[in-house]
Amino acid sequence: MTFATEHCYVVRNDDILSGEPIITGTRTPVRAIVELWRLGVTTEEIPIHFPHLTLAQVFDALSYYADHQTEIQAHIDRNQVSEELTHPAAYTDA
Repeated sequence: MTFATEHCYVVRNDDILSGEPIITGTRTPVRAIVELWRLGVTTEEIPIHFPHLTLAQVFDALSYYADHQTEIQAHIDRNQVSEELTHPAAYTDA
């Protein structure tokens, strides 16, 4: 079931990413947009990385993040790939 939020382009759908906030009509989580933005990708450049999104959707996702920083940070933390998996050689006994 899809649930509206107070942001026109951000919804929750229990069947997509366990109800994590996503962009309407997509499976793109708000956290993915926030993570790109935090890496220094400008707001105007984000649709280059997500060509199915409009600039309005990107701005709305960042607005949602501004209103719900703790929630989005929790989603980011939950979806981090551990250093052990990204750099396995550093964790093996030589």
